[in-house]
Amino acid sequence: MEKHDDSRMSGHTVTLQVRYYETDAMGIVHHSNYIRWFEVARTDYLRAVGLPYRDLEQSGTMSPVIGIQCDYLQSARYDDTIEVRAWVAAYNGVRLTIAYQVMRDGQLLCRGQSHHAFLHDGRPVAPKRSLPHVHQVLSDCLQRDSESQTDS
Repeated sequence: MEKHDDSRMSGHTVTLQVRYYETDAMGIVHHSNYIRWFEVARTDYLRAVGLPYRDLEQSGTMSPVIGIQCDYLQSARYDDTIEVRAWVAAYNGVRLTIAYQVMRDGQLLCRGQSHHAFLHDGRPVAPKRSLPHVHQVLSDCLQRDSESQTDS
């Protein structure tokens, strides 16, 4: 079983308790829930860095998922306490990649990434040119998260 010490890593971690409805008859988490947990961690991370998704949407900005990848390594089970960590893995001023790890007691259960574009009032935009505050926050996150990845 793979164990990870992510105490020096940046990003944002949410702690969740696996709920009964997220499992099958054997008490194993259905695979679709990991993607939902990714979203919980991502939106909580954005809120923590000053980009609440609700505020973005109210301003006419959206960040749709244009791709997602998930590697299932071990199963989570009913009533497990899990930690879902999200961090900015890539951002080029146009597209954003958020990476994720799902852990239980230091064991890596799942890892993945989501890829995002940006729309403003329904039209594609590059935050670097059109959304300076969003661009600055994401650039800062990328720098901080990248530095913590190389330090560990």
